Amino acid sequence: MNARTEPQLLGRISNRHLDALEEEAIFILREVAGAFERPTLLFSGGKDSLVLLKCAEKAFGSGRIPYPLLMIDTGHNFREVTDFRDHRAEQLGAELIVRSVEDSMRRGTVRLARPDESRNAHQSVTLLEAIEEFGFDALIGGARRDEEKARAKERIFSHRDSFGQWQPKAQRPELWTLFNTRLHPGEHFRVFPISNWTELDVWQYIEREAIDLPSIYYAHRRQVVERRGLLVPVTDLTQPKAGEEVVTRTVRFRTVGDITCTCPVESPASNASEVVAETLLADVSERGATRMDDKTSDASMEKRKKDGYF
Repeated sequence: MNARTEPQLLGRISNRHLDALEEEAIFILREVAGAFERPTLLFSGGKDSLVLLKCAEKAFGSGRIPYPLLMIDTGHNFREVTDFRDHRAEQLGAELIVRSVEDSMRRGTVRLARPDESRNAHQSVTLLEAIEEFGFDALIGGARRDEEKARAKERIFSHRDSFGQWQPKAQRPELWTLFNTRLHPGEHFRVFPISNWTELDVWQYIEREAIDLPSIYYAHRRQVVERRGLLVPVTDLTQPKAGEEVVTRTVRFRTVGDITCTCPVESPASNASEVVAETLLADVSERGATRMDDKTSDASMEKRKKDGYF
């Protein structure tokens, strides 16, 4: 993006719609607090969960969020993100529960096909174990409908059966913002207060509210290799393959997750305003541009939903 284009784009874009999106999110967060006995907010330290946490802070007040924060850690997360997660939870005085895929591996409930296999898909098992351990009946997440086509048809209050599975025919209509929150024993809901937000909305909100993010969301120099149309970061877990050339690029992450399947994009954007300008020109969703696990098949996300994760 050149210097002439950025001011032109920013001069035409409005963020007045953010008030309505924020109001909807706050209403849903309060609805969960009033309707369920043991809710939790899924908190990874990523940008969407930080936006959600900001809305929760506005809904209830700093130090007064009425449900714990839950993180399902693969053990292969970026250190910048997990450190920021801990810092933000402590800053807000919120209870933080962390459950790890590695714990499930030690219990034998998760078995990898090979040592270098991504643990991302195995979070489903650990999440369902955490739901059983704590008796959670509602899990609040930062998923958005614009991210991926399997998420586009998701309800705001997504019903899950006693096995934690998503059944499309069992989803309840949501007319006039009326949510059916009734549950049978063992069932639970996944709730998505920012379903109607887009990636651009998220970044505009981050800019407006001056929300701090982990540093890897902004431009930095990093060694990468080009693989399957993606820039794969060079780490202890993601080593170059034979014939691949390691290059140093200025990159940022549009989304963060397991190191083994999350890639950066080339970008000079060093602050939220510059990211907003870049996002205006993006023609590929953030998951399509950065997530290797979503490229394994067209049904990758759909399968994860049925397995109980999303």
